[in-house]
Amino acid sequence: MSTGEEPAGAPDEPGGWPGDPAGPDTPVADSAAEVIELAGGAATLGELIARQSVCRACPRLVEWREQVAETRRRAFRDEPYWGRPIPGWGSQQPRVLIVGLAPAAHGGNRTGRIFTGDRSGDFLFASLYRCGFAVQPTSVAAGDGQRLVDARMVAAVRCAPPDNKPEPAERDTCAPWLDAELRMVTPGLRVIVCLGGFAWRAMWPVLGRCGFAVPRPRPAFGHGAQARVAGPGRPDGMLLIGCYHPSQQNTFTGRVTPAMLDAVFNDARSAAGLESPGAVT
Repeated sequence: MSTGEEPAGAPDEPGGWPGDPAGPDTPVADSAAEVIELAGGAATLGELIARQSVCRACPRLVEWREQVAETRRRAFRDEPYWGRPIPGWGSQQPRVLIVGLAPAAHGGNRTGRIFTGDRSGDFLFASLYRCGFAVQPTSVAAGDGQRLVDARMVAAVRCAPPDNKPEPAERDTCAPWLDAELRMVTPGLRVIVCLGGFAWRAMWPVLGRCGFAVPRPRPAFGHGAQARVAGPGRPDGMLLIGCYHPSQQNTFTGRVTPAMLDAVFNDARSAAGLESPGAVT
């Protein structure tokens, strides 16, 4: 285990970024065992996301995220890249949790915020704004004034993976961060929206470890699929809703449309006991 000040000068050195949750003394997980230790030992949500944001437990992902941050895409060659894990972001007491796959190499890995700075995020945030979960229809960079309302976003894998394909071992190494975050936000949480089949499948073992009754067999993923699971002290349970991922492949081909995304988030809003969206402030 190391601290956030190491290695000096690396792309993932904390500090100096808008809203950076980590500092020089934030402990860094260098192995799967240390992820378990640091995730389980975080006393607050702020402490947890700081530790998430400096994790170095998966060598392949660390190498890739930092390589991308150093070489950069031509369109962003004059911009700094975050080049670190993307922590959970949004309301600290959410009614709805939105779970994605992993940050995009030139989206979240560049901007430091989940679903921010790429076309998938453009599509997603436009819907969140229409459905009352975001205060702006776009999300372009950390510090741009965007804010989630009654919602929180997390990724099943916190680092950008090569070809957008994390390995099973990387998913499992990262899972304790999600376990701990779910436990911290569970008291007020009513709905989990899973963007894509990877997120849907990743959530079942997380829910099981957090005390929820996972059905057997596990419900199949589909757009608009719903499953309610019972949890400790939760007679009403937790509702999971499946949603096709707003990837360019899905949005360009019409597999997922704005109306389809809005339907999912309006269903989530209703199931969470929230009023119909008006002017979000």
